[in-house]
Amino acid sequence: MWTRPRGGRRPKLTREAIVEAAIRIADAEGLDAVSIRRIASELGVRAMSLYTHIDAKEDLLDLMYDEVAGEVLVDDRELPDDWRDAVLVLARRERDASIRHPWLLKIAGRSVRVGPNGLRHLEQSLAAIARLTDDPEKMLTIVKAVDYYMMGFIAFEQGIGQDRPSSPLEQAFVRKLVDSGELPHLKPFLETGLYSHSSFEQGLKWLLDGIEHEYGGK
Repeated sequence: MWTRPRGGRRPKLTREAIVEAAIRIADAEGLDAVSIRRIASELGVRAMSLYTHIDAKEDLLDLMYDEVAGEVLVDDRELPDDWRDAVLVLARRERDASIRHPWLLKIAGRSVRVGPNGLRHLEQSLAAIARLTDDPEKMLTIVKAVDYYMMGFIAFEQGIGQDRPSSPLEQAFVRKLVDSGELPHLKPFLETGLYSHSSFEQGLKWLLDGIEHEYGGK
């Protein structure tokens, strides 16, 4: 997909334009709104003409993911020398991208095929960790640990962490449990509403503290 010729008789219909339109639709209406027919309508072309540039919607999703991965990349000259600062820069950019494109995590969960921007992002992440340890296996393990934290936190922000009005029946059920004394430690969080809030920066700091303790930062 990444190396196939970019053909087509319409000079204004390019793979870049197709991907840009798909991302614009997904940002505004969600991933389910993205379809070949809808993109063709946005671009003012026939749906079949898009297949000159992509084989299927699955290809389009991979292209969308890789396009956003390009937003996370940092100029190598601007990546901090300290490994923790470098990881923080990349992690913050990745989270910002997920906020701009809430559908990103949904694509990541479908075993996305990594493209050139995704590989460059992985390379930058490994380069940051290489300042802590030069063991390839440990480097990849650390990168995965940070990624898993990121994905879990983002999923919480976009799903569980979002405020949702509870029904009177739900409220009564929770109140009954709280009043029963069964939830003494959870009670203050439920009563103050703090249960739905958490800190991305604090959690990431704890994770990096543990990594640094394990590998003895350079």
